[in-house]
Amino acid sequence: MSVLFMSLYALQTDEEVAMHTVFQGKHGLNNAVHAAAQQIDAAKLARGIHAIDEPKAREAAMQYLQANLRLNGNNEPLSNTFLRDTVEVVLFKVVNEGETFPFTYRDDSLDYTVTLERPGVIMFIRLVFPRTYAVLQQVTWTIKASAEMVYGV
Repeated sequence: MSVLFMSLYALQTDEEVAMHTVFQGKHGLNNAVHAAAQQIDAAKLARGIHAIDEPKAREAAMQYLQANLRLNGNNEPLSNTFLRDTVEVVLFKVVNEGETFPFTYRDDSLDYTVTLERPGVIMFIRLVFPRTYAVLQQVTWTIKASAEMVYGV
């Protein structure tokens, strides 16, 4: 009976930690896309065009993602952190002034659809849950987020 109890305890613990991990990943990704979407292309703005500077957006997104998830420059977890596997950037897409707005992005394979009303950033990451116990199967999430440029703030 104690083996069953310990197995159930381990399963419950892993499930709780898994939920915390996915929420942490989503929070970090949300911060990353919001930072990226605010990287205004100053030269285009001077001509009255609202656009995102794509290289600056990618750099800001990676800095925020790495800071929030405690990753190094290669998206590998820092030592003494909870994550163990590299966080993979599956998609980084800047939707800019060249598109017709509202712009709808759809990825049927990952069941994701978003409509942007203005320039914005869409980003997906793949995060592997480092199981505490071997009760759960390996869990991998593809976490998705998007953010739009903010005007006139």
